[in-house]
Amino acid sequence: MAVRAQFESSSEVGVFSRLTNSYCLVALGGSENFYSVFEAELSKHIPVVHTSIGGTRIVGRVCVGNRHGLLVPSITTDQEIMHLRNHLPDTVKVQKVEERLSALGNCIACNDYVALVHTDLDRETEEVIADVLKVDVFRATIAQNVLVGSYCVLTNQGGLVHARTPMQDMEELSQLIQIPLTAGTVNRGSDIIGAGVVANDWSAFCGMDTTATEIGVVENIFKLQSPGAAMQSALIDTMM
Repeated sequence: MAVRAQFESSSEVGVFSRLTNSYCLVALGGSENFYSVFEAELSKHIPVVHTSIGGTRIVGRVCVGNRHGLLVPSITTDQEIMHLRNHLPDTVKVQKVEERLSALGNCIACNDYVALVHTDLDRETEEVIADVLKVDVFRATIAQNVLVGSYCVLTNQGGLVHARTPMQDMEELSQLIQIPLTAGTVNRGSDIIGAGVVANDWSAFCGMDTTATEIGVVENIFKLQSPGAAMQSALIDTMM
């Protein structure tokens, strides 16, 4: 089931939150409504942690993680790292990364098994990603964009990529990372998938502007619904 949410008046939920199979990070200072949407859906299963990274609220864009670990940029304060370590499950390793490209969420897209990374990322960072997140790391672009984290969202079930990704590229990527991919948009036509959707293996959250058809595509690729229900919800939404 994909749920719509809004941070203050922004539909870019992926900028203000980071969702994995073992925890969820949400930015400080948004409306209570934003948190309650996440907590209603997730708090029975995983911790929903309120945090800032380096004093900023754009937690989804500056950090990246999966069920094994969380990578945070060099701007993160020691206090924030302590807060994260105290609230995340013990199995999750929190690691600070000294990387020039510090918006890690824009430069890295990952699930629990593979990571796609920006082509210019440091070799040391690549090793840290492989070590902390326990993933195979591939340097890639998506529709000629190096910011793979902005233009792609991956879960263990599937991946959603930039709407203008050529079919051949998509097939090559899909073979490489061994999950199905589909091209799509969010927030009524936005190509910046990473900012508009956060997803894990059993839930997804998209911006308030996302249309019923886009939600259908999201639920389909991330396998969040019973088969055959995709168009039904879109039709009901349109008729209302």
